Amino acid sequence: MADASQFLQAIKDGYTFKGDAPKIGVAMLDGEVVQGADIFLPLRTMNRHGLIAGATGTGKTKTLQVISEMLSDNSVPVLLMDIKGDLSGIAAAGTENDKLKERYQKLGLEYKPSAYPAELLTLSNEKGVRLRATVSEFGPVLLSKILDLNDTQGGLVAMIFKYCDDNKLPLLDLKDFIKVLQYVSDEGKAELEKAYGKVSTTSTGTILRKVVELQQQGADTFFGEISFDVNDLMHISDDGRGMISILRVTDLQDRPKLFSTFMLQMLAELYASCPEEGDIDKPKLVIFIDEAHLIFQEASDALLQQIETIIKLIRSKGVGIFFCTQNPMDVPASILGQLGLKVQHALRAFTAADRKVIKQTAENYPETKFYKTDELLTQLGIGEALVTMLNEKGIPTPLAQVMLCAPRSRMDVLTSGEIDNIVNQSKLVKKYNQTIDSQSAYEILTAKLDEAEEKSKTTPAPGKKAAPQEKSMIEEVLDNPITKQVGRTAASIITRSLLGALGLGGKSSKKSWF
Repeated sequence: MADASQFLQAIKDGYTFKGDAPKIGVAMLDGEVVQGADIFLPLRTMNRHGLIAGATGTGKTKTLQVISEMLSDNSVPVLLMDIKGDLSGIAAAGTENDKLKERYQKLGLEYKPSAYPAELLTLSNEKGVRLRATVSEFGPVLLSKILDLNDTQGGLVAMIFKYCDDNKLPLLDLKDFIKVLQYVSDEGKAELEKAYGKVSTTSTGTILRKVVELQQQGADTFFGEISFDVNDLMHISDDGRGMISILRVTDLQDRPKLFSTFMLQMLAELYASCPEEGDIDKPKLVIFIDEAHLIFQEASDALLQQIETIIKLIRSKGVGIFFCTQNPMDVPASILGQLGLKVQHALRAFTAADRKVIKQTAENYPETKFYKTDELLTQLGIGEALVTMLNEKGIPTPLAQVMLCAPRSRMDVLTSGEIDNIVNQSKLVKKYNQTIDSQSAYEILTAKLDEAEEKSKTTPAPGKKAAPQEKSMIEEVLDNPITKQVGRTAASIITRSLLGALGLGGKSSKKSWF
């Protein structure tokens, strides 16, 4: 049996922090809670990112939920990527029972049911705040990745974006992009080639087919106005707690590539819009990505490199990112090395491959004389986890087996009526849940083609003097104040910030994402 006094002192030395640090549990030794061995979560290092891992049914989602509650209690806004659809209950108070009372007594705490301020977000037609981005804001690089284009086709997409920027043709939705594709492969081909280079009709045809495929996956609901402002993720509720935004993306489970690209776009927009913060007392926003393997499942090497770059850079903006997954090996090693907080729930050893994963996982944690890590990984109970994190100096804390606090909000989903109540009271729903079809590339090019056709009909015979022309339709459209207003989405040159140099695509003058 390990020396309990040495263990207690090691935990106290390793988990004493300056500043706000809520208690998330108590350390255990030889399967028993050690009184006084409290485990705290330092808010100052929550922008160092983290990992919550473990087999199905071991309590990962509840750990994600309880950490979100603690952040909200300390006025830190949270964004939850709800893949399975089981996180909405955080908006309702939990129900006390004997198991919860017993756990909290062991932890030296009192269980107080609590509902948390929440916004329900959606990328589709589900109930909640509609999240959209214009095609221009999404940018040519990310659009090419979604469409799975080769370098030649991706270059043509970049050329089209440049043409639209220079000619004030706002690309708001996929209808606009399709219209421009058709125009540059037919009537406008000579115009485009004169200014920007050769256009391959084969490439435009391939791109068009890919866009149609994307539409069949429901992407039309993602692109358009009103664009979502990422600053609306960082609200504090009227009672001073951080707002918890729950993005329900259950309908993207079978489209991991689409999901990973949208995630990258969101992180890119956050990085581009948030100022440098340096070392701050608590993060400005913490993002939890449940079922994180969906991000990496079909990601190319180039996409993984971009995600790694953003993970490294965004911490200086005060944004923390936590990945929640069954197997820690689902997260690439280059990204796993960037994650400061690790909460490892139990793993199951059913096969030789499972035992190999457990051995690799154990080697990723600090060495300890108090535990046999690889054996303990298969023996952890529900709601227990191995925990290590970074202190203020960036040094890993001692590895501890921890009995974690249980959520004080509901550990189940909201009813349909409760969802309706949240949606009806939401100011953001009123702000974003209206579809606007502004004057854009589709209307402008249609007017231009109609004008050209009309002009060809009224062209005078040779030698006959032409009547003075009124202002053309295209000029009238471009001079229209509505069109000028739309220019906020596609200015003459859309500034795509530092992320353009990183290959991360669009950052428009409007801070928004899908």
